[in-house]
Amino acid sequence: MKELIDQAQVEDAQEILQKLKSNIGLILKGKDDIIDEVIICLISGGHVLIEDLPGVGKTTLAYCLAKSIDCSFSRIQFTSDLLPADVTGVSIYDESLNEFVFRRGPVFANIVLADEINRTTPKTQSSLLEVMDRGKVSADGGTYSVGEPFMVFATQNPVDYEGTFPLPESQMDRFLMRLQMGYPSYDNEIEILRNSNLHYDDLELDAVVGREEINQIQELVKGIYLEETVLGFILDIVTATRQETRFKAGASTRGALSLRLAAQGTALLNGRDYVLPSDVERVLELVLVHRLTLRRPMADPLEERKLVRELLQEIVSRVPAPI
Repeated sequence: MKELIDQAQVEDAQEILQKLKSNIGLILKGKDDIIDEVIICLISGGHVLIEDLPGVGKTTLAYCLAKSIDCSFSRIQFTSDLLPADVTGVSIYDESLNEFVFRRGPVFANIVLADEINRTTPKTQSSLLEVMDRGKVSADGGTYSVGEPFMVFATQNPVDYEGTFPLPESQMDRFLMRLQMGYPSYDNEIEILRNSNLHYDDLELDAVVGREEINQIQELVKGIYLEETVLGFILDIVTATRQETRFKAGASTRGALSLRLAAQGTALLNGRDYVLPSDVERVLELVLVHRLTLRRPMADPLEERKLVRELLQEIVSRVPAPI
């Protein structure tokens, strides 16, 4: 049986994460919830897909996260002519060495912004599958590890679908969460308008957390305790999605594991060394909705997502939470 982690470690980790949250909040005003959710993804070792309109701060959020952790950051603008080698890298013949040398692509960074990921072809989209799953790139018979921590921060426009290639279910399953930022409140937007319109490269933000600290917290998350009834609660919900006839397929085992990890990350962010049912409920829709598809697809993707969310809420209402 795995030993319980030290509560002092949990408190230290919570202090570090609150410092990280506050630092990002200096730039992103009034976005505490989504900052929490992105931090949960980070410490759970997952990747995040943000679907929202252009200009609401998706790129700024990814950049602020990288700057706050003193991590390397790269942005890949996905277009229809982008090739897999443009993402992962390519081998180039070096005459001085008389051999081929692998030149690393932009995916070799700690925080990788995959901007408008659905605007590139399925072949290029699939080049991210291995690196998102294993943190490694296989090329020309060699295997190369990317940095640690490693997080893909993908974006896509939920309204303009012309000329896009929808992400396959296998790729959607690699994202721990799908989030939406939304517009800022009136007061926060007024404050944004008062300030200079700076490009994200010009933002003045100091690093407040080290990469090694994040790596240690990611290991700590895995040790957050889940009582058997909470594990049963997670599995009961996932099993119920598989029994819902209006879904083409229920959540996968990876989906169940993702829900467990996200709940553990939520507990740690809240300063606990154990998971409550409310932690599971907090991240449930963020983790599962994008993994579920209807047996009869709808013409409007936004309406389909709304129905999937309603069906999941029905399922959760029928599954009793442990006391």
